[in-house]
Amino acid sequence: MGKWSVRQFLSNRQQQSFVISLGAFCASLLLVALVCVLALIALRGSDYFWPRPVHSLTYVDLAGKEHKVYGQVGVGHASSQYSAGTQRLWLIRYSDTRYPYGNQLILETPAIQNLAVAKDAADMLLADGTRVFAKPVSVDMPENQGQPLSSLAQAQARVDLLQQDVDQIRTQHLAPIHRRLAELDIRAVAEDAPARERLSAEFREWQTKVLEREAQIAEFRLNVQFSDGAPFSIALNELDQLTYTGQLTTWGKLGVAADGVWTFLSESPKQANTAGGVFPALFGTVLMIFIMTILVTPFGVMAAIYLNEYAPDNSMTAVIRICVSNMAGVPSIVYGVFGLGFFVYMVGGQIDELFFSDRLPAPTMGTPGVFWAALTMAILTLPVVIVATEEGLRRVPDRLKAGSYALGATKLETIWHTILPIASPGIMTGVILAIARAAGEVAPLMLVGAVKFAPNLPFDGEFPYLHLDRQFMHLGVLIYDGAFHSQTDMRSASMMFASCLLLLLVVFVLNILAVILRKRLRQRYLRGY
Repeated sequence: MGKWSVRQFLSNRQQQSFVISLGAFCASLLLVALVCVLALIALRGSDYFWPRPVHSLTYVDLAGKEHKVYGQVGVGHASSQYSAGTQRLWLIRYSDTRYPYGNQLILETPAIQNLAVAKDAADMLLADGTRVFAKPVSVDMPENQGQPLSSLAQAQARVDLLQQDVDQIRTQHLAPIHRRLAELDIRAVAEDAPARERLSAEFREWQTKVLEREAQIAEFRLNVQFSDGAPFSIALNELDQLTYTGQLTTWGKLGVAADGVWTFLSESPKQANTAGGVFPALFGTVLMIFIMTILVTPFGVMAAIYLNEYAPDNSMTAVIRICVSNMAGVPSIVYGVFGLGFFVYMVGGQIDELFFSDRLPAPTMGTPGVFWAALTMAILTLPVVIVATEEGLRRVPDRLKAGSYALGATKLETIWHTILPIASPGIMTGVILAIARAAGEVAPLMLVGAVKFAPNLPFDGEFPYLHLDRQFMHLGVLIYDGAFHSQTDMRSASMMFASCLLLLLVVFVLNILAVILRKRLRQRYLRGY
């Protein structure tokens, strides 16, 4: 019996058709899997913005005591075994007298006595990201207590005016005085004592005005009532949003979801990255990718030009190419350790000794920051840019190079005016791949600059405006952190998927821009060839 082979059963045409069909099937399968993953991320992520109705819930605890609460209900996917079979679990986020700012519990179906939508109860989002589920009753003002809910908008407008006055005093008066006092303290001259006393008295005067206005703000309160009738009071300056989710129509829910998307993109995270927005992480991700692209592109292109145009065709060049290709397979965490040890501790430490010695032992550049993170990611993505650029350089026809030399151009002029323009689409391909990989890497960034929460953005209004030594937030790190909270918090899980969807959109937009640029370069320089 001979060796089994497909050729025994299929002709050459049938073999070719079989290979094409198998390839199409595999490609279709991968496409379906990709669409399913994207659909899952989009569905779970949109749940973070879609308003949930507030329910009136009556349940019995393990001790047999009955409780009445307002809360939001989410069905869990876990199950517990009873003698009667598998019971459905319900994840409840509720508010009551003991936990006015929200608590979570898991209930089995037999423990729930009553569950209905409470149209008169509201979902109240506070400024710190916490939520209160209760029935609004009245509004307290300094001059009148127990005003009807129709006066809530007027009370909030007055609170906003008072808060603006407080912010104005702090920025225009207190902050300049504080800076002048700090300057006098640094000088430590006895002749400055009268000026210091005058500034201190002025500071106390403005501070008194701030305290007076804050006391007025504290008198504006919203009185609410929990499901069991217990009263509670919320300061209006803490109230960020009040929504009667049980009364919303579909269009009303879409409007609330749109506002939630804007809040998600424009605000900072709250409640240990389980609520609020992701603007610092979005800004940090785009900034890091932008700096990384600026750093890696020229070095990658120059390395590829040397290997393709100047390096001799010998074994040493072959070894260099093999090393460059192998660098793309090095685990990313190794690059993170290298960046921490070489860039942060060694290079950053030397910079501190040379230029910031007056601030030592407190490090300036010798600590993880956005610049070292971008430089580490540039080293990580450098092999991708080199390989893609070299492939683009090899595709330039030799006759074009010979024609350029025949016209009297030097090698440098030929590279600049002939080779690089034609190879620019290949260069952009390498940049696209570098951006895609840099945006998705998390492990090295956690060692060289990315943190769960950064109090300040790397870019602000203070000179030099772009602070490359500051730590930054990254969408990948935010997703990593949200994966732990999602095990116990249903909204945190939705926020994690929303952050995943945003990261995919960032990568998609950056890649689209690079593809458009590549297409224009190709149309510009390859039109006549």
